[in-house]
Amino acid sequence: MFRNIPTVLTAEEIIDKMFRRSKRVEIPLSRNRLRFHKNLSIAKIYTARDVAVSTLKKYVDTFPYINKLHPFYRTLLDLLVDKNEYKKSLASLVWAMDKINSFADKYAHKIKGVGKIDDAVKFRKEFYGRTSSILKQIAPKLNYLAHVREIMKKLPDIDPELPTVVIAGYPNVGKSELVSKLSTAKPEIAAYPFTTKGIIVGHMETEYGRVQIIDTPGLLDRPLEKRNKIEKQAILALKYLANLIVFLLDPSETCGYKLEEQENLLDEIKLSFNVPILVVENKADLLRRESGFIKISAKTGEGVDMLVDLIMERVNTHSQVQRRL
Repeated sequence: MFRNIPTVLTAEEIIDKMFRRSKRVEIPLSRNRLRFHKNLSIAKIYTARDVAVSTLKKYVDTFPYINKLHPFYRTLLDLLVDKNEYKKSLASLVWAMDKINSFADKYAHKIKGVGKIDDAVKFRKEFYGRTSSILKQIAPKLNYLAHVREIMKKLPDIDPELPTVVIAGYPNVGKSELVSKLSTAKPEIAAYPFTTKGIIVGHMETEYGRVQIIDTPGLLDRPLEKRNKIEKQAILALKYLANLIVFLLDPSETCGYKLEEQENLLDEIKLSFNVPILVVENKADLLRRESGFIKISAKTGEGVDMLVDLIMERVNTHSQVQRRL
């Protein structure tokens, strides 16, 4: 989603680029030396202006307005970026563009009225100096936007508009195995704030369209009470993404966690997420107990087709309700 944001140049790099381009400017020769040098100086000014303004405009156009982002991304960026500083940085670029445009017109007008070649050169150099000064003035803002770009690049590349199923449960209950079984193609790992493992994103092609399947190692796999405030907020951002949570239980307890611990985590997720939850017992090839939950084996594929039907039924019902709200 944020991959189209270009590399943010430093103020010095923009100034260097501006001078390099203006030095290469050529115009047709004229018998009138004064007119030639006046036109050359004006052409160089507008070339330098175009380089500086187009570079800044590219950043203003491609950096997103946080308030217009999907709530999932907005919540994550609230944790990672100083919104006021971000807004001020983009506003400073708009201010600089206006100033540089104004200077270009002002000095081009001055050059048109001079009677000496030296004066044309003098005004051109004045324009360069004032434009360079403006760019140096916004240097800290450019540096901050470069920092924000790196943060945005590390956010998970997820389509928040797609119907999404989040797989939850303790480690080793078979979440990643289930994502692989459900996914049409090989799932990909995407970075996620405050977890070193990232999240695993797969896609399921159905008769109703594409459905996103997300495994959340390091997130919905242990009690929220053990997290700090920022980690909790990063985890709760998933509520804006999920149309359905599939919570995997391992009744065999070969995952290393007691069934009671797993059920406590399930209760906590139910309280924290206002999202439909489908409880599924995995590892039916090892242990099958009497309960009202659907039983599958992600390892052998047993029960997975039935699970897919249930997922589609729940996701479609939830999506229809959301559209009516």
